[in-house]
Order: sequence, then C-alpha cells, then structure tokens
Amino acid sequence: MDLNDKVALITGGSRGIGKAISLELSKKGAAIAVNYVTKADSADWVVNEILKSKGKAIKIKADVSKPKEVEEMFRTVLDNFGSLDILVNNAGTAGQPHLLEISEPEWDRVLGVNLKGIFNCCQMAIPIFLEQGGGKIVNFSSVAGKMGGVSGVHYAASKAGVIGLTMALSTEFANKNIYVNAIAPGPIRTEMFESLPPATQKHLADLTHVGRVGEPREIAHAVVFLLENDFITGETINMSAGRYMD
Repeated sequence: MDLNDKVALITGGSRGIGKAISLELSKKGAAIAVNYVTKADSADWVVNEILKSKGKAIKIKADVSKPKEVEEMFRTVLDNFGSLDILVNNAGTAGQPHLLEISEPEWDRVLGVNLKGIFNCCQMAIPIFLEQGGGKIVNFSSVAGKMGGVSGVHYAASKAGVIGLTMALSTEFANKNIYVNAIAPGPIRTEMFESLPPATQKHLADLTHVGRVGEPREIAHAVVFLLENDFITGETINMSAGRYMD
C-alpha cells in the first residue's frame, strides 16, 4: 500500500507510541485522525505538528471500550476525510499488577480497553474496508501476551487475546484484501515506562539482548513496514530486542 493520500485512524494517537505513529504516517502522506481520551493538549500538539508540516490531521475524543463512542469516532473520520484506509489499534492501559488485588472492575477495565476496544474498532472499520475494496489494520499486543510480565495477569490476558483476534480476523478477511497484523513490543520508552521506578526501568532494559529499551519511533517504523507490505497478514511481530523469541 502506498500511504500517500490514505486516511489513517490511530487510537491512543496523542502520546508515546501512538504519537510516533501519527507523525510517521503523516510524513508518508497519510491524513491522520488522532484519537485520545483525556489528554486533549497532547492531541492538539500532534495535530498542530502535522498541520505545520502541511499535512492533514484531526483529533477525536473517544473511549475505545465504549461502542457508542467508537461509532461516533468513525463517523467523524468519514465526515472529515470521506474514507478510511488504515486502522492502528494502539490504545491501551495497564493496572494493578498483583493477582490477589485485581478486582472485577479492574479486570473489566483493562480487558475493555486492550481487547474489547480493538474488537469495537475492527467491527466498525471492516465494513468500511469491505465497501472500499480493502484496508489495513495493525493491532498492538505485547510480549506480555506471550510470556507474562510486570503489568498483571489481566494485561497479559488482554494482549494474548489481541494475538488470537488478529489471526482470526486475517483468516476471515484476507481474501477481501483486508490485511490484519499485530506488533508485540517489549519495553519501550513511553510515559508509562518512565513512570516505573528507576530500578525497574534498568531491570527491563537489562533483560533485552541489546541492553536498552526501544524508542517509539522504532515501533512506528515497523507499522509503516506492515502497511506498505502486501504479503504479510495474520502475523505478530515481536519487537523486544530478543526479550522474547519464538
């Protein structure tokens, strides 16, 4: 897929990995819908950066775990840009890491954003892609979905579910020119990572084979690779510098 003049919706597109993806796809000529939930100022910054570079961008507030808000978000994209070619399901959340302290509402919140949120967005995007003759989806899992981690069993379960959802969607829609892939990052230098205690940050960096954490722009480059490639679907790319290998 040539990204020039395509329309991309990036959930969680105002910070961290999502911000890097929004800016990188804009450099490739795509119009960007920047989804956010609470940080309107961060979304404004991303949109303004794109507009200053003569790109096209809007911000859209929506909680991806809420179907009605997702429906309105997609309506806004179509009203502003007239089409949708790319969906990047980046929005995610973590929570209480200790099993015995995870409440049912906490479980539902994490699964609601990380897994149900992707389901909600895909269920809205795929009919648009079918009508247009194709489209591309990149979902965000995590190495925690393959090996657990420090963010809790609910986080790991949600990210494992993303991998299964990605494969199932690819199986169902690949013959309709709809490509669905996922990325499973290891530790990446985002706001969430930098909120961890310094000792934890160092420990996670030391666990990689290269002795450092990843940068959001490195993940954004992988998203571009998946979007521009027309012979990859149903795959999950590990990006953890050897932290997880299969």
